Amino acid sequence: MPLALIGLTGSRRWTDVRLLENTLLLAWHDALQVGYEGIELMQGCAEGADTIGDQWAERNGIQRRQCPADWEGPCGNKCQPGHRRRNRRGIEYCPLAGHRRNQQMVDERPVLFVAAQVHGSTGTADCIRRAKAAGIPVHRITS
Repeated sequence: MPLALIGLTGSRRWTDVRLLENTLLLAWHDALQVGYEGIELMQGCAEGADTIGDQWAERNGIQRRQCPADWEGPCGNKCQPGHRRRNRRGIEYCPLAGHRRNQQMVDERPVLFVAAQVHGSTGTADCIRRAKAAGIPVHRITS
């Protein structure tokens, strides 16, 4: 069997490195047990959980797929005129770019999403909702 694509979604405020790394290790082990050759980790390139997972994958020789949100790029067709905002550096961005990235990750059809959620993490909650609606299993961990 080919590699199992594992999606990682998580809060920028995630700090429990051990819990996330152990969860990813179990996902890797489970993929091997059902016949996959290994895993490929897909993540959204945000600080916190995404970065922790990406570093873990790199240290363990696991193939990585990075899916950053295009914050400064053009808006989607569901964006309303005048909704763009400016960040602390004064750069204009689309606040819905993260949601579009989440849908793109779901559209890749991973076999599982690992969701490292800190209370109030709306981006992670959005990705969990989208994955469940698409019938993709979600293994949620909290801190």
